[in-house]
Amino acid sequence: MEKLKVNLIALDLDDTLLNDGRAISDRNTEILRRCAQRGIYVVLCSGRAEDGIKPFVSRLNIAALESGKYVIAINGCSIFDMHRRLQIYKKTVSPEILLQAHKIARQEGFETEVYSEGKVFYSRETQWTLRDVKMCGLNGEEACDFENFLADSRNSFFKMLIPGEPEKIQQLQKKIKAALGEKAVVFTSKPYFLEILPPNCGKGEAIEWLASFLGIDKKTTMAFGDSMNDESMIEKCGYGVAMANGNPYIKKIADFVTDKTNNEDGVADFIEKYVL
Repeated sequence: MEKLKVNLIALDLDDTLLNDGRAISDRNTEILRRCAQRGIYVVLCSGRAEDGIKPFVSRLNIAALESGKYVIAINGCSIFDMHRRLQIYKKTVSPEILLQAHKIARQEGFETEVYSEGKVFYSRETQWTLRDVKMCGLNGEEACDFENFLADSRNSFFKMLIPGEPEKIQQLQKKIKAALGEKAVVFTSKPYFLEILPPNCGKGEAIEWLASFLGIDKKTTMAFGDSMNDESMIEKCGYGVAMANGNPYIKKIADFVTDKTNNEDGVADFIEKYVL
């Protein structure tokens, strides 16, 4: 079949590019390196902060290339140029929204945490906050007088994350969405992680910005994802590709679904068939 014209490939990490051992396989590495060497921008696009993404860029060994120098972090709140060591795009949540969400969460028995550059701050250390810190690869710290900490205009936070039991998280999500309306983006990145981002912010919006910045036609962008935090990039990219192991809703809205899962090199299999 005729190959798809692709100039930029954006890839979620967990349950998409990474296998269940949280590693990038040799085959996925080989195929993505071939893409970058052909001049196709390969952009890792994760809920992690930049420092949590860098080890995976190193694994692909593409950072030295022009086509491998960008990463999209914190679910689209930040874009980094690794060659210039410069953040070229940034969005943060207002203190008012953070406080409102935090108070609702505390009323429901949840602790909250916020992401700054290179660190996670939480209202109280729990098994859930430790789980997130371990997954994102950042240092965590319990902040004293958390509400005043959130309200301090000298601080700047990309997002709030509320971890907890999946069943209870679903109920909390409804309450926070109802309270915040269009003033924030609210979604579950994992069944046990509820995230609050700035309005009109997401992986898809960040990819649109980066494509425009690079002079790339949005129709030639491709995104791979599996979960609800990938929704905007699956919808906004020229080719939205859901993983075979992905959320049923994400598979429904995608242009394509991989034949293989994240544990079967689904990304490499799809790219080799339809792009290279």
